[in-house]
Parts: sequence; C-alpha cells; structure tokens
Amino acid sequence: MKTLRIDLHIHSVLSPCGELEMSPANIISEAQVRGLDIIAITDHNSTRQAGVIREMGKQIGIKVLYGAEVTTREDVHVLCLFQNKELAGEFQVYLDEHLPDIKNKEHVFGFQVAVDAEEHIIHNEKRLLLSAIDQSIEDVETKVHSLGGLFIPAHVDRQAYGLYAQLGIMPQGLKVDALEFSYNTKDNVLKRKYPESADHVLLTSSDAHRVNDIGRAVTLIKAKKPTFRELKKALRNEKGRHVIGFEYEDEQVGFQV
Repeated sequence: MKTLRIDLHIHSVLSPCGELEMSPANIISEAQVRGLDIIAITDHNSTRQAGVIREMGKQIGIKVLYGAEVTTREDVHVLCLFQNKELAGEFQVYLDEHLPDIKNKEHVFGFQVAVDAEEHIIHNEKRLLLSAIDQSIEDVETKVHSLGGLFIPAHVDRQAYGLYAQLGIMPQGLKVDALEFSYNTKDNVLKRKYPESADHVLLTSSDAHRVNDIGRAVTLIKAKKPTFRELKKALRNEKGRHVIGFEYEDEQVGFQV
C-alpha cells in the first residue's frame, strides 16, 4: 500500500470563474510541484477540459480524473467523478440536456473555453456554466451512480452552495460517496457544527481557481496505486484502502494512521 496525495476539486480555464492561467500545462506542472498523485478536473457543469489534462498527466505519472462540479436545481454544488472518457461523455450529454439556455456574458462572468495542450481553443461554451441545471440533487446522484461514478457534495461547510446551508439536512436516502469540506475548515470543526457528517467519509480539496491554489488542501489516502478504482475502494474503506487524513499547505491536520 502507498500513501497517495489527492486533490479532487480543480477548475480549469473552462470555468468562467477560473483564471486564464489555469491551462492544462500549468495545472499539470503545479500538480507535479505539489507532489499530487491524483487530481480531478471539476469545471462548472462541464467535463470538456478534463481529457486534454488527463493525457498530459499520463506523461508524468499523475492520474487525472474526469469530473464536473454540478449545480443542482437546489443550488447545491456536487462533485461528480468518472472512470473514463466514455462515461464522462455520457454524463456530458446529460448536462447539455439539462443546462438552461442562459447565454454567458463574457464581460461579466468571464470566458468559457476549453483548450488543447498548446492552448488553442477547441470549444467555446455559449451557455452560462454557472447556472443551475434543472435536475434535483437526487436526480444527479442517481445519474452519476448509474454511470459508476463518485458523487461527493462539495464544500458542505460553506454558506454559498453548500449542502447544509441550502437544504438544512442531508436528504434521506441520498447516497454520497464522501463529503468534501473547504480548504479553510478543519474536519473537527465540521463534525462539531454538523455532527451527522461524522457518519460519512470526509475529504478536503483545494477548489483551485488559480494555479497557486492547487494542492493548498490535500486528502491523503492509503491505496495500492493512483487509479479511480483504488480511490473508490479507499472511500469505501475496502480491503485496507482508506482515507488517512488531510494536509493543508505545510501543516498536517487530522492525521490518522
């Protein structure tokens, strides 16, 4: 078993709130500097940038997961992660069907472009990716799990777009693979404020919109190798795989063997 460092919440240039510096090359370079083993590209309501970054990650041994940060009908942010291009593509069709036809105003919200490895534009999303899709949190969870994906409510401690702030409680019957808490919160604070969160596997991520933010909060897992399947086993505490603890910049917090 190995100790792997993971950051499952990174935005690229495709997210309108992501800085233009968040190119595939810059993301992979910073992930390498930070010593990350697994990262996920989770742009708002889109998986379209992940593929290029995944291929670049292969060249230096960083596992890049296809993902999206979906805004549900209730204005809850959830991370949705997938094993491969085909499954992410099916989920993209779902997102395209349910994203409202609200045009992006680039001068207000920012550009929404996916780029190739040389930073040439390969997709320009005209609809505003910050919009909520017309699907409930239960609908999204069902779709993600039908594709074998991971469903993780994002930054549940936040007042904006956090599950507890938006809904008050965890919906009965909602099947979550983990709960993510923000980079500026500690797990013991989360458990004290929301005791029911202790019933779930917890992880933290950077929610990076700028290059320097990548890896500012990292989850440590015990697994055999950096793969989607091993990550899923770690989140399920299967066969010795598990979440070890968390790392914030140079500080280890909540570390457990």
